[in-house]
Amino acid sequence: MTQEAGPVPLDLANPVNTAILEVSEDKLQGFQRDPFAETAQRSGVPLDTVIERIRALLEAGTIRRVRQTLLATNLAQGSLVAWQVPQERLQRAFDFMFKHDPFSGHVVIRTTETATAGSAYRLWTTVKVPQGFSMRAHCDFLARQTDAEAYRLMPAKALFVLGVGHTRRRGMEPGDRSDEPAEMMFPEVATLTDGEWRVLTALKREFAVEEISRDPWRARAQEAGVDLQTFFRVAESLAERRLIGRFSTFLEHVKKTASGERVTNYNALFHWAVPDDRVEEAGREVGRHHILTHCYWREGGPEFNDVNIMAVAHGTDKALVLAHKAAIDEHLASLGMPVTYTNVFWGGRSEIKPSEISPLAYAAWCREMGLDPAKMRPA
Repeated sequence: MTQEAGPVPLDLANPVNTAILEVSEDKLQGFQRDPFAETAQRSGVPLDTVIERIRALLEAGTIRRVRQTLLATNLAQGSLVAWQVPQERLQRAFDFMFKHDPFSGHVVIRTTETATAGSAYRLWTTVKVPQGFSMRAHCDFLARQTDAEAYRLMPAKALFVLGVGHTRRRGMEPGDRSDEPAEMMFPEVATLTDGEWRVLTALKREFAVEEISRDPWRARAQEAGVDLQTFFRVAESLAERRLIGRFSTFLEHVKKTASGERVTNYNALFHWAVPDDRVEEAGREVGRHHILTHCYWREGGPEFNDVNIMAVAHGTDKALVLAHKAAIDEHLASLGMPVTYTNVFWGGRSEIKPSEISPLAYAAWCREMGLDPAKMRPA
């Protein structure tokens, strides 16, 4: 592909932008020594054009961040948390989670079509608590700050799908799925050396516009206090240990982009409750469906009718999102999978940021909040 003359196009339908984003959103798995060159090779777009377009889209806000993602479930204790907050304090609670808790990642206000199990839990967040600290103590503190009446922790027992790829999901037909069931992965928190933490901290920081270049990791190696080859070696060893996710350009999928488009209009959290002895099978079968960006085995408990499979899908048309859900339901039925409960929680106001996972950052945050870090450790 060749670059058009004139100003850099920012619309997502531009064929060059589409080709780049179909790769750069979620196809660069693991650690890439030269992620922009790899994007160029896979997309067929010249490297200089890849760099120019990603820089322009990031500067315009269409791409909201460029970063190396981590499999944070293997680096810090994590959980999906549903919060029951009085309606009049819901927006304030949202603001606190987003602005003042660096350990809360996704912050979403959700609704259901009708009053059902769990519909009183309007605020949903993902929380990561660094090693050595207590998830329960952290959430108890957040509950006090937000006047939450109750909360439900739902840590991932297993992971079946994790990959965004909004660009390549456009036009996907309901029922599109892989030939084989999804792989099931189990969270297992790893222990890192101080040197590995230094590399990891430099590795995960978001890229500024000027850092998107032909040699993106050299300055990060200097930041970590190591030479470039050592940086590569440590990063690749972290990837082998399944601590590295993907190198990704994250689109702004909630607000309008610079070209006036919306990447998605609807964010749906699907719930299914299946028999305990068939959870693994159900998760692998649900996870086969390409429309899903996330799919987990999580236990919702009685507050959520004992749901144990949760998945997320995005789309620009609500009826189409529901058609994808119906196709998954039909597939489960074709397998003779009993489903005792299912529901859709629709996303409304939403903010997403990377969760901090550094123990040192957590201790500093505790002091900033007037907390004794020692009292935030497990009992």
